[in-house]
Amino acid sequence: MGEVWRATDTRLGRDVALKLLPTAFASDPDRLARFEREAKLLASLSHTNIAALFALEEATLDGTSSPVRFLAMELAEGEDLATRLKRGAIPVDEAIAIAKQVAEALEAAHEKGIVHRDLKPANVKVSAEGHVKVLDFGLAKAWSGDVDGAAESAEWSQSPTLARTGTAAGLILGTAAYMSPEQARGKPVDKRADVWSFGVLLFEMLTGRRLFDGETVSDVLAAVLTREPQWNELPAETPPAVRRLLRHCLERNPKNRQHDIADVRVALDETLRGVSDEGAAASAPDALPWWRRAAPWGLAGLLTLALTLVLWAPRRPTQPSMPLRLSVELGTDTSLATGSRTAAILSPDGTVLAFVAQEAAGQTSLHVRRLDQLEPKPLSGTEGANAPFFSPDGQWIGFFAGFFAEGKLKKIAVTGGAAVTLCDAPNNRGGSWSEDGTIFVARDHREGLWRVPSAGGSLEPLTRLAPDAGELTHRWPQALPGGRAVLFTAHDSVLDFEDANIVVQSLPDGPRKVVQRGGFHGRYLASGHLVYVHDGTLFAVPFDLDRLETTGEPAPVLEGVASAPDSAGAQFAFSARGTLVYQKRAQDLGSEMPIQWMDLEGKTRPLRGVPARYENLRFSPDGHMLAMDIHEGRQLDVWVYAWERDTMSRVTFDPSEDECAQWTPDGRRIAFASARGDKATANLYWQRADGTGDAERLTESQDPQFPRSWHPTGRFLAYDELNAQTSWDIMMLPIEGDEASGWRPGKPTAFLNSPFSEAQAAFSPDGRWLAYHANESGQWEVYVRPFPGPGGKWQVSAGGGTHPTWSRSRKELFYKAADGTLMVSAYAAEGDSFRAENPRQWSSGRVQRRGQISRTFDVHPDGQRFAVLKAADEQAEDKRDHVVLVLNFFDELRRLVPPTR
Repeated sequence: MGEVWRATDTRLGRDVALKLLPTAFASDPDRLARFEREAKLLASLSHTNIAALFALEEATLDGTSSPVRFLAMELAEGEDLATRLKRGAIPVDEAIAIAKQVAEALEAAHEKGIVHRDLKPANVKVSAEGHVKVLDFGLAKAWSGDVDGAAESAEWSQSPTLARTGTAAGLILGTAAYMSPEQARGKPVDKRADVWSFGVLLFEMLTGRRLFDGETVSDVLAAVLTREPQWNELPAETPPAVRRLLRHCLERNPKNRQHDIADVRVALDETLRGVSDEGAAASAPDALPWWRRAAPWGLAGLLTLALTLVLWAPRRPTQPSMPLRLSVELGTDTSLATGSRTAAILSPDGTVLAFVAQEAAGQTSLHVRRLDQLEPKPLSGTEGANAPFFSPDGQWIGFFAGFFAEGKLKKIAVTGGAAVTLCDAPNNRGGSWSEDGTIFVARDHREGLWRVPSAGGSLEPLTRLAPDAGELTHRWPQALPGGRAVLFTAHDSVLDFEDANIVVQSLPDGPRKVVQRGGFHGRYLASGHLVYVHDGTLFAVPFDLDRLETTGEPAPVLEGVASAPDSAGAQFAFSARGTLVYQKRAQDLGSEMPIQWMDLEGKTRPLRGVPARYENLRFSPDGHMLAMDIHEGRQLDVWVYAWERDTMSRVTFDPSEDECAQWTPDGRRIAFASARGDKATANLYWQRADGTGDAERLTESQDPQFPRSWHPTGRFLAYDELNAQTSWDIMMLPIEGDEASGWRPGKPTAFLNSPFSEAQAAFSPDGRWLAYHANESGQWEVYVRPFPGPGGKWQVSAGGGTHPTWSRSRKELFYKAADGTLMVSAYAAEGDSFRAENPRQWSSGRVQRRGQISRTFDVHPDGQRFAVLKAADEQAEDKRDHVVLVLNFFDELRRLVPPTR
């Protein structure tokens, strides 16, 4: 909006800032007149946190003939926030203090009817003493001449700095990134637009990263209009009140947004007073919490002190203690396994951390680590481990290994030794070890709970589903103290557990009752609370263990907990002494996200910008349509997206789960899996791609089936089938007839049904080869075989790979590596011989990793780009080598949610 110079006012003997207005602006009489009227109003602002506007002047410079118009403004000394944020996030207390002063400036302006409309880091200066000055107040409106509050011009709806800095991309994006949604759409704005920009600014101060970013203005504006803030990125020490305030400020609908910045200022002031009452000055290093001053100690010192505090707990004074948060490295070269099953747990006494470590190739195993030691110990014989849980005495760990036909419940001593198999568990949803030596187990996702002796023995049913009451599943059990009851999650859907029920059943065969509605993964704590997860937040409610019922109202106690609402799993666990371990939320499994294009360089741009729970992406043969599964609450259906016209069409409408769309080679029909009717097992169906006509059943089986690939002739459909004896098999369904006489499914035959799992079959474009992934080597790898056979097989991937996908435009085979990157291998085929070159990384971008069943990418027929569900936080995907420990958490619970008597 002009060049800015430091100058001296010789008449009054003071330093000022001069903002020279562009000649084109100053030469427009009408626009300049409107600007002068608005400038008079701005000059009336007088507040300690607002850089004052002194005058609008005119002067003739030496060597020029035309007068220059300029603003004489208060010179604000110090560093602007844009410069400060280049060094990273601002400490929480300091950021809140700055934000309060910004809010005071906005409040003063709003009281005079002035809206800033260009609040951003570059317009906020902070002096060395911490005093804040907000710059350019109201100049956006003055500059545009939009005095009457009408909608801004097209130029202004793009970016307030665009007209002057059309080639300065950083400035353009920097401004667009702070626009409110209504401002980005070019609609009229009011003071609520400043509230939004304030929220974006505070979020950036706390996290050190821009909330909305992109390569172009369009990308940034699309992010502003569609992308949800990643609340888990806020520092752990961010006060709950500030978190709630940010959510209110960043409501896209201005009607639901915080209406008045004065209320924001009051909330921040109360937060700061709370800090002050505890005797902590925001800027004094000695007043910072000890765990923020302890970085130079090193990890060993922190862990030793943490363990000392835990062991000292029974002898320390009884007054409530503040929770102590530690970010703890696992101490291995592996990553912490993520997904729907809890990966890190604490022993009952809180001295041992057990966790599921995952190697780069995807293999998992159990590790244990005493908190007073640096090095963890791997437990041999725990390959494929998931969902561990401790015995009550802390001497054993129960865990699950493998899935489907290979799925087992096992136990192993904490000190190591042989792992002992206790029972089959094909698709587990958690276990718990009771004080009487019984293990409660959720063996499968559509069953009740079972019990098995921890010493080994036969399985016995513990709970039975109640179909009349809509119960489809019981999962994530917890044996309550005293062996009197078991707590678990129950629901009438297996798709979305945000509104599930937390249920308790008395033992041995007593009645059960719902104790909490609207959450999942309930856990009773010795603090006298029931905790559970809803929308990534841990809630707590007082719980009477004798009466087995809640005795108060739930309240949020911890935000940003990693969870899986599509399976009711969560990444948190407690010790009996009040220590919490959890993973921060990066991106929930089953959460909403957009579909994006990804190119060879790993760059992305929107394909379908509306976030939803998408899965199993598949391009039509001509590339103009994209089929996908969409979860909408309890509904799972197949949809088709005409991406060039931005039109969505729903193909299936049955209330059952319809998924895994596969286009026929002519693009007229889509095959899919469905568990419709009275069948609880998914079988194969197909339907016209335009959604007309009824779905026709193709197979009848008691085993789950999922379509994967059509032969280019349309005469064979390759599909996966889950067999109780051989796990995943690749099957072939012949299709007979034609369009005129009608199509008829033939008799299915097995193509691959070894003792190992083979799945995700994909026919080559010429139909001569079938690619698939299998786990015969101990991890998933991609292989190729001739079709229909016989013949040998060739391994294509190296170091793990899934979801083989053929290019339709060149001789290339793509697959997804264990770390979520897309790999490619060129190949040549002569006769019965297939030769694949060494695979290489296709791009540096990463896609979501959702196991071996769900596809999160597909290649366009042009072979140059992919439709992807991109990893929401690539750094979090790669850097899963930490967990968060919170000591004294029970004291915090009792403070936030006092137990009732």
